[in-house]
Amino acid sequence: MGVISNGTTLLDAGALSVASGSMTLIKTLTASSSATLSFVHGASGVVLDNTYDSYVFKYINVRGATDGAVLTFNLSTDSGSNYNATKTTTFFQAYHNESDSAAALTYDTNQDLAQSTSFQRIFISGNDADQNGCGTLTLFNPSSTTYVKHFISVNSGIQDNDYAINTYVAGYGNTTSAVNAIRFQMSSGNIDDGVIKLYGIGG
Repeated sequence: MGVISNGTTLLDAGALSVASGSMTLIKTLTASSSATLSFVHGASGVVLDNTYDSYVFKYINVRGATDGAVLTFNLSTDSGSNYNATKTTTFFQAYHNESDSAAALTYDTNQDLAQSTSFQRIFISGNDADQNGCGTLTLFNPSSTTYVKHFISVNSGIQDNDYAINTYVAGYGNTTSAVNAIRFQMSSGNIDDGVIKLYGIGG
């Protein structure tokens, strides 16, 4: 017995014959005292259109050159000429310091946006060897010309003040234009080192 969709056999005798929701690596960017890391559809092999239903950015061991700088991102609807999409977001975090003197779960109104074109903050970075951050940013259906552009980011990092911090960011780019580029940069100074990978999911 099989499951057939639009003439294609998806399930036959209990075995999946078509991959569903698999991640496809599209592009890897490596920071080295970089002012920005940008993914622009159609440039250098980057795909950011209706090829995939959603896109995942994974940033690994990202560290700012400036102590206490924040990794941020913004969206573009004009192929990277401007990174200024209007966004409304939420931001909450759990933190715990190395001395075990402070720990909390908080909503941080200083980090969220309300119909703002500013870059969205993701996590604070120190510039010591053991102070960096890792996480994911998922952007849903960026090529839609009907709906706004939802995103979710989950991150883990060590701040400049030796706090382990787990941040959660979610929101939407309030535009029905297709989003075709995204830029990552620090709130101050360069991205000293780290890797950002772009994956496509679905199809």
